[in-house]
Amino acid sequence: MQRKAQTTTATDTIKPPITSVGVIGWMRSNLFNGWFNTFLTLLVLYLLWKTVPPFVRWALVDSLWISDGAACQKSDGACWSVITANLRFITFGFFPHDLQWRPLLAMLILIAMLFYSRNRKHWKKSLAYSWGVALIIMGLLMKGGLFGLAPVESSQWGGLPLTLLLSVFGLTAAYPLGVVLALGRRSRMPAIKMLCVIYIELIRGVPLISLLFMSSVVFPLFLPEGITVNKILRAQVAIILFTAAYIAEVVRGGLQAIPKGQYEAAESLGLNYVQTMRLIVLPQALKIMIPPTVSVLISAFKDTSLVVIIALYDLLKTTQSVLSDPQWMGFSAEAYIFIAFIYFICCFFMSDYSRRLEKELET
Repeated sequence: MQRKAQTTTATDTIKPPITSVGVIGWMRSNLFNGWFNTFLTLLVLYLLWKTVPPFVRWALVDSLWISDGAACQKSDGACWSVITANLRFITFGFFPHDLQWRPLLAMLILIAMLFYSRNRKHWKKSLAYSWGVALIIMGLLMKGGLFGLAPVESSQWGGLPLTLLLSVFGLTAAYPLGVVLALGRRSRMPAIKMLCVIYIELIRGVPLISLLFMSSVVFPLFLPEGITVNKILRAQVAIILFTAAYIAEVVRGGLQAIPKGQYEAAESLGLNYVQTMRLIVLPQALKIMIPPTVSVLISAFKDTSLVVIIALYDLLKTTQSVLSDPQWMGFSAEAYIFIAFIYFICCFFMSDYSRRLEKELET
């Protein structure tokens, strides 16, 4: 019995080889578990060694952050001064210099409302009222004309506030319109179904650029003489109509994924069509289609940069205007990296929120 106890104790104290656990074990099982994986690992390490150090040296070590264009022309590093020296114009466009605190405050209110709305516990009627008040305040800050605020024409709006305006409100309005179109396409009424099918297929069959051109050039030709519609509003409507067609197809796919038994169960309970959709079908369908919906919204958010072709000074257009200055020519890489970073932050915010929402709705 004593010998058996000693054997058991000795066995219990034996540990796995150090090459099978920890960092070394993970590397052997994931990076060097065969000649092919070993070759790929070494190849990737070689490419990183050739690209990362030069990029770090260009972007950080030899870079200039506060200088003029002449100094940047003599430097071998990145010229981030093109951003710092023109940050206010890139951000706010032609908005009057002494009034730029107003679009800044409007953006802060918008970002605060978006973060506050992320929590599903806040999804109450008070949130809708809060958004209504916030929209009025943001519109007043941008437009002015009341409470002693100097009026600012919408033609002077630009930069990041215009990008957020077109994207946030465009996507917000396009989503319910897309749901209505999807329900109309599945309607049993032939006229409504045909109209929805024609609209969806027609809008999906043309690029957004053509819709923007039509809203900017063709649409004003049909208006009575002396009546004009704001260019930003026309672009906003074009983005809403374009995005809604794609969302409608995503919603239709989610509706088709709901089993027929759910409709039959709703009918057995005596629910009408509106109650069935609001209480039974749409809550399940919308949860299913969160990932494809977010993909459409992210794509639509990036497509708002196309308004540059109708002379709207969004974030991309203000950046291009800076690069047309002879002093800052040749530094487009730094400027576009900065713009890409802003778009990435916004897209990552939407993607991260969709993942959180999926986890919260998982049953």
